[in-house]
Amino acid sequence: MTTFAGKLLRIDLSSSTSKVEEIPEKHLGDFISARGLAAKYLFDELKPNIDPLGPANKLILSVGVLAGTGLQGFSKWAVTTKSPLTGTIFRSVVGGNFGAWMKHAGYDLIIIQGSAKNLVTIHVDKSGVHFSSAKEFSGIDPRRLQQLLKEKYGRHTESACIGVAGENLVRYASITSGERTASRGGVGTVMGAKNLKTISINVPVKKPVPFDNPRFQDLVKTQISMLKDHPRKKNMTTIGTPYITTVLDKMGIIPVKNFQKGSIPGIDNISGKKFYDLKTAKAGCYMCMTRCGGMRNVTEGPLTGTQIDGPEYESIYAFGPLLGITDSAFITDANAFCDFYGLDVISTGVSIAFACELFEKGIISASDTNGLDLTWGNKKAIFSLIELIAKMEGIGALLGQGVKRAAEKLGGKARFYAMEIKGLELAGYDPRGVKGYGLSMATSNIGGSHMYGRPREELSGKVDPFTETDKGLSIAQVQKEQALDDSLIACTFGNSGLSLGMYVEYLTAATGIKEFGSVDKLLKIGERIVCIERCFNVREGFSRKEDSLPKRMTTEPLRKAGPSTGQMIRNLDTLLDEYYEAFGYEKNGTPKPGKLNELGLDGAIKNLS
Repeated sequence: MTTFAGKLLRIDLSSSTSKVEEIPEKHLGDFISARGLAAKYLFDELKPNIDPLGPANKLILSVGVLAGTGLQGFSKWAVTTKSPLTGTIFRSVVGGNFGAWMKHAGYDLIIIQGSAKNLVTIHVDKSGVHFSSAKEFSGIDPRRLQQLLKEKYGRHTESACIGVAGENLVRYASITSGERTASRGGVGTVMGAKNLKTISINVPVKKPVPFDNPRFQDLVKTQISMLKDHPRKKNMTTIGTPYITTVLDKMGIIPVKNFQKGSIPGIDNISGKKFYDLKTAKAGCYMCMTRCGGMRNVTEGPLTGTQIDGPEYESIYAFGPLLGITDSAFITDANAFCDFYGLDVISTGVSIAFACELFEKGIISASDTNGLDLTWGNKKAIFSLIELIAKMEGIGALLGQGVKRAAEKLGGKARFYAMEIKGLELAGYDPRGVKGYGLSMATSNIGGSHMYGRPREELSGKVDPFTETDKGLSIAQVQKEQALDDSLIACTFGNSGLSLGMYVEYLTAATGIKEFGSVDKLLKIGERIVCIERCFNVREGFSRKEDSLPKRMTTEPLRKAGPSTGQMIRNLDTLLDEYYEAFGYEKNGTPKPGKLNELGLDGAIKNLS
């Protein structure tokens, strides 16, 4: 066992017990850490078809093998579980300090299983794991709760906690740590179902010792030197992700009014420059000099008079163009309102946009909306819907199930307007204008995510985004690379200029594990991770049928979208065939036995038969 490898902490809420386990070095060599390692444990330990909200589900908190070192942008962490929103395997990545605190405590994974009878907290310190009643914390928002925990356990305490939405089992509730959230897929919902309000850590700082420490420290210095003058790093530090807003509007792929259009008048009101002008201070995560976040004032809602770190691009999309709005102050306030309740901003915004379009089309009326006028851009009504969703009251109890379930319950034409894949509400890129994104989102093992494999060459204009052939191999490649990023975890925003060759250098110097010794070996690990996630989903009954897109994308041309006007995806089947061939899958999307053997996943074969 390498001296750099950590351990896992297994916590059983049903019995209020915990134990520490060694992580086999073979698991590290095969899956690295974080996303990959968590996928391996979840596949091995969950039985098929368990209820995501039942005690049999597990919640895995994970950190990358390079976390807590001097490397910049490697200390984010992730949450993996069976999603109550999609029914698939799911991972949600989050920044802040909590991941580094896990590493200081000596844990690469924390596996939380079972369910407590009543709402509880878990605290980890140098003396062990402590369980307490969380009755006094019920209903408290994440920001206030974290402050209370610091007062109780010390100012160096870092926590991961849920808000009211998680307690009420909204299917897309988030987990909050600091100012950052693990938002997507209902990871906070699973935490709520387990009656776990928060897990906190306060331990002495103990950085891992690299296998080849002198070499590793030289690599750290080189990375820092490279980042200092990198133009993308400077752009991210200055403006952050809001710069994406005008870029996508110009391309004609920023979703407007529930994906009806691809561009919106007044885009400059929500541009990167506009949000830069509103920024009062920089913000960022542990050991990251990029500091891509920004603090901005909240002017309405329960957090009025405070500041939040945000909004990021996806919040701008979800409470801006998607709802027909170009008001930067409103978007910031809506973001803060979701943070207060512990809601995923993307799924919340898409659910509200779904309701607004149903209202526009006459499918629902004020009698179905608690009297709310859901005309596009009605900000007061949107604020009311956020609260109703968090409390699962009125129409919020329907929308809080996600657009897929809501559409199925409403029936009829409602299904057409549900912008989701595998139950996950779509992020802020219209795939009709970037066909590779359509393929990546359709085949993503977690549903309609923009971060499962980004078609970089199409987004940068190096490859024609409108063609519908010869995309399978490139999308397979970026999905493998994203799996590596998520398994380190290498932050997309904080690691400008890194290459796979640098990953090889970092990993071998840190761990000494030979399986990390070449780019080809790392890509094989990335492929293994994507494949075991696909095996998990196949075991749950997913197949080619679920590798789909909303009908709007394949039957309705994109409108008012500049260069993307008139685009739609006409040949998804061709794209799927290319993708399956690139990965070595059957025509139905199931990994072939030969591919499983090649990847060392032959033990999964019996689970798929």
